[in-house]
Amino acid sequence: MNYEVTISDDFWNRYRGLVKHRMIPYQWDVLNDAADITIEKERDDASIPNEKSHAIENFKIAAKRAQGEHYGWVFQDSDVYKWLEAAAYTLCYEWDAKLKETADEVVDLISAAQEEDGYLNTYFSIMEPGRRYKRLGESHELYCAGHFLEAAVAYHQAAGSDKVLETAVKLADHICSTFGEGNGQIRGVDGHEEIEIGLMRLYHLTGNEKYMDTASFFLRERGKDPGFFMRQNREDGGRPLIAGLDRFPLKYYQMHRPVLEQDTAEGHAVRLVYLSTALADLAAETGNEELAGTCRKIWRNIVDKRMYITGGIGSTVHGESFTLDHDLPNDTMYCETCASVGLIFFARQMLMIEASSEYADVMERALYNTVLAGAALDGRHFFYVNPLEAVPDKSAKDPGKSHVKTVRPQWLGCACCPPNLARLIASLDKYIYTVRKDEILVNLFIGSELKLRDAGKDIVIRQECRYPRSGTILFYVTNKGGDVLDLKIRIASWSTVHTGAVDNVEAEICAQKGYWKIGVPAGEHTIAFNMDIDPKRWYSDPRVSENIGKAAIARGPFVYCAESIDNGKDLHCLLLPKNAELDHEWREELLEGVGIIKARGKRLIDADSSGALYRGSKDLRTEECEITMIPYYAWANRGENEMRVWLNETEGEGKP
Repeated sequence: MNYEVTISDDFWNRYRGLVKHRMIPYQWDVLNDAADITIEKERDDASIPNEKSHAIENFKIAAKRAQGEHYGWVFQDSDVYKWLEAAAYTLCYEWDAKLKETADEVVDLISAAQEEDGYLNTYFSIMEPGRRYKRLGESHELYCAGHFLEAAVAYHQAAGSDKVLETAVKLADHICSTFGEGNGQIRGVDGHEEIEIGLMRLYHLTGNEKYMDTASFFLRERGKDPGFFMRQNREDGGRPLIAGLDRFPLKYYQMHRPVLEQDTAEGHAVRLVYLSTALADLAAETGNEELAGTCRKIWRNIVDKRMYITGGIGSTVHGESFTLDHDLPNDTMYCETCASVGLIFFARQMLMIEASSEYADVMERALYNTVLAGAALDGRHFFYVNPLEAVPDKSAKDPGKSHVKTVRPQWLGCACCPPNLARLIASLDKYIYTVRKDEILVNLFIGSELKLRDAGKDIVIRQECRYPRSGTILFYVTNKGGDVLDLKIRIASWSTVHTGAVDNVEAEICAQKGYWKIGVPAGEHTIAFNMDIDPKRWYSDPRVSENIGKAAIARGPFVYCAESIDNGKDLHCLLLPKNAELDHEWREELLEGVGIIKARGKRLIDADSSGALYRGSKDLRTEECEITMIPYYAWANRGENEMRVWLNETEGEGKP
């Protein structure tokens, strides 16, 4: 169905303005090597290219507009594509003729770099044209293609560009003819899922079923031939495209078994959620319950056993991967920004399969915590990794924690996260509501207006709130379609008390899979929804060994953390009494405006003056202190300091 969503929310419009006016111009300068910045490696690894981006120059060389060699990762093209997609979304909410002119020039450049048969990849066009599709486990050729298809669809819809769509169709047709089960076709998949998402988006735009069929082929083929990558590498015989990648286990690529037999979250976290996003899209479009069942199994394993309280996923730096159930270390984890972005993609597609609020709950958790933490408040510094515990000296001196940054870099050698974050925030209007055939879901509480005029429906929903400062949300609904509108408002999982009223009459809230269902007849109506948003303690499953005896504090969607700038060094010595009152206070002048939480706590003091590393007695005492916490997303914006989400809990008085 065709509908429009306009965001009026102060909190999120600040971020959308940040994307439009800071991130996109800044990232454009970086992609053109015009920014005077330091590009950091995301971890200690000599093989990571970090001298420059060179991404735009790579396209100029491939288009024969410049001379030189390709620089950067083989997937560097995707940085440009995600930038273009983010630019497209911003044009939808703030038109900018100059930005459109720049984006059109990018489209012209991409089109000029495309080969006659539709192939598009600057590395292979410049450096090794004879190795096209010869080493798919490492090449990221189809990964980059998928990102271009996504960007092309977005830009065509935003700016009406026929050229970008023609370039995308030419590329997609080339891929559809090159891959498949027919004679002369390559029966294999890319090492990094993404083409499947791009093909599905192109299908939704054009209605051409061959794009959906090829996406289905890639999804169903994955894991059927576990030896495909190794066999290709052996036949290719050339040097690796990404050193060491060929030594990763099949689970890293989700190649260990056919997709429909997979029931746990395995391997590289971003790859897994991109795979799941496309699988859920295909399941929703075709109504295939077997595909949907696989999505549910993977989802259950992620959110029940392998997801952090912040919505982060990926427990280890080795392969940026999942590990095993309940293995969720706080200081060596990965929690890549892109992984949480992908988890939000997955959640959105699951809502098209079924109206269950848990998908929107996870969407909100990842969005307000890990995703927002991925960018500094200035929009020009970014995290690749989002820890739940960080100590500057340990990050600097422990090689096993070199990936855990305590200050956001200006840019990264592997720069997938900054433009990914930008394109998600710029397209936030697509996540607030889910419009299904027979109902509209309210997933996120963001001031906005939805207009739906399609298939005999004429509906306007205006949402007003100061969320998450307040848990009161008002909906003004105009239904001119005649039929009763089934409106479903999410009951957040963190809310224990909630009330509602329809046209000033108190209503009973009967949850249907976590949504308050309201039949809205023709006419104009007002719906009030209130959720308690007091700070609460949260605890881990005891099988998460790192969090035994600890509590995390959250208020509404925000998870909170303690920083040493407020609480002094050695945050591991802080003790939060079980009965300590949690006082929330809004600070307009702090961190662009945040709510802080304070509690009376205790701090462990070493009373042994010997300095001995090990002692025969536990000679410790405690002293009273005040514990101050800020929303997790805002940490590391006041200089380098320690941070901790999970606090040690203790018995004792904690009243102010």
